Amino acid sequence: MSRERATLIQRYRVPLGFLFGIAFLVFAKPEPLTLGIGGAIAVVGLLIRAWASGHIRKNQTLAVSGPYAYTRNPLYLGSFILGVGFTIASGVWWLGLIFILLFLGIYLPVMRVEAKELTEIFGAEYTEYARLVPLFFPRPTTYKKSGANFDFNLYMRYREYQATLGLVFALSVLLVKTIFPKLNLW
Repeated sequence: MSRERATLIQRYRVPLGFLFGIAFLVFAKPEPLTLGIGGAIAVVGLLIRAWASGHIRKNQTLAVSGPYAYTRNPLYLGSFILGVGFTIASGVWWLGLIFILLFLGIYLPVMRVEAKELTEIFGAEYTEYARLVPLFFPRPTTYKKSGANFDFNLYMRYREYQATLGLVFALSVLLVKTIFPKLNLW
């Protein structure tokens, strides 16, 4: 995939996520069990995203602390776990397949483009980090000890709370669909 195409995907990934989120809500057929299990998994993803957002200073300092000591892309890992939870909560198995295909089609190219950009910005420091820390699936031990602590101001600056609001909204819609399955909301 060309860098231009991957950059285009990178730019439109959030709006695409909203569109597919709406489609998932329309087709969802949640039940109490799927909503409970999926909701709990989604919250784990949300917490990973929140943790990651408090450790990144985009394009200023290479993030290697917190969840970045385990994976180079904890924000995307959190998004993936959140999405898996959301699709489990929906109660429709084929939505999970669509989610995984969309995630791979959107985020894999974005992660590759971002890796190239970080190599250009941080050079050998990023190359060493990338050699030791996996692109997506976390390693079991930390990359290196770091004194960096979670910074709530970064969490707010990157508006990560919006993901929480989105999850609360989505789970609320699924809860209404669970309580009133005969109610045709769409």
